[in-house]
Amino acid sequence: MSTAHKNLSEYNSEGLIDIQEKRFAVITAEWNEKITSALRDGAVATLKMHGAKDEHIIQATVPGSYELSFAAQIFAAKAEIDAVIAIGCVIQGETKHNDYINHAVAQGLTNVGLKYNKPVIFGVLTPNTYAQAEDRAGGKHGNKGDEAAITAIKMLRLVD
Repeated sequence: MSTAHKNLSEYNSEGLIDIQEKRFAVITAEWNEKITSALRDGAVATLKMHGAKDEHIIQATVPGSYELSFAAQIFAAKAEIDAVIAIGCVIQGETKHNDYINHAVAQGLTNVGLKYNKPVIFGVLTPNTYAQAEDRAGGKHGNKGDEAAITAIKMLRLVD
């Protein structure tokens, strides 16, 4: 369902597991920093709201969304990390760079999750415009960071 019909910050919290002892890596791309920092803040706040401890949320930054897959692999390889949340924003713009980056990042993050049998969450916005990104980073469509955090918690049910 598109975010035009669903608020990213609204979710069903039924059946969420206890995450007090779970450890999360939240990796944030620096490109489009105003947007990605809002997404990161949403993800971290949602994890904390559901019981994650500050010291169990490891945060890292990478230059852009393309670098998220490599960083996710580094953190997923660590036995103490239970889930990885990758945060980024690739705006369409005037060239086709977004097609190549978004596909590579989606495939890369999928591969990391499958390789390490851990939730690796795609918290990357792929909007057509900066205004659409703002709408999904705490604006009128909620915050994709919230959605990414809840997705990580829900996926941990499968490996818990």
